Amino acid sequence: MKSLKNVAALITGGASGMGAATAKHLASLGAKVALLDMNLEKAEELAKELGGVAVHCDVSSAESAEKAVAAAKEAHGAARILVNCAGIAPGKRIVGRDGVMPLDDFKKVIDINLVGSFNVLRLMAADLAELDPIDEDGERGVIINTASVAAYEGQIGQAAYSASKGGIVGMTLACARDLSKLGIRVMTIAPGIMYTPMMAAMPDNVQESLAQQMPFPQRLGKAEEFAELALHIIQNQYLNGETIRLDAAIRMQAK
Repeated sequence: MKSLKNVAALITGGASGMGAATAKHLASLGAKVALLDMNLEKAEELAKELGGVAVHCDVSSAESAEKAVAAAKEAHGAARILVNCAGIAPGKRIVGRDGVMPLDDFKKVIDINLVGSFNVLRLMAADLAELDPIDEDGERGVIINTASVAAYEGQIGQAAYSASKGGIVGMTLACARDLSKLGIRVMTIAPGIMYTPMMAAMPDNVQESLAQQMPFPQRLGKAEEFAELALHIIQNQYLNGETIRLDAAIRMQAK
């Protein structure tokens, strides 16, 4: 998909961080972006700036996601691009000072990060199946999910988070194969330690300590670098069914 002019794109978690950076990047190239986010006020601010649309969406809810995808479709037409950035990253030991981790805490992370990604993916794929291909190869669209290096090197307290992101990595090839006959590509980006709003709130010494763990470059990743990789995936049709680490070669230690 070389040209993004007037191409509709869905971005979950689009109000901030890597989702917002991706929305800005795609919009700058002419895409019609729909920001699906729980924080509707913040999404509306960015959508106004980009000439896009903001839609409230709880990705873990079938009903909420169906309404959100339908609203975005009504505004811009069926999307050919989906970038799933919605997610949470709470940390909790399985057995900690407060006792055993409540099962609902584990389920919540899985529901938002893993089930939520698949939820929007399936709805977008269904709409894409009704569209005509855009080129001689038969491509209809592309889906990009967001995992994490924690899918491979989960740290202490990240059992739920690592499981959710490992699930995204695990379903990437299966989804790509499943949707191949429809001309839909599925890729995943696994970021390392990125400079997000949550990270920006941490003390400078903590940020510097984390940056020193990077082999090269020795700094936190930029949301814009995630957006640039997402754009490359969209435009490079031979990328399919794979997870790309975006992590400055870091391999996370236990803590």
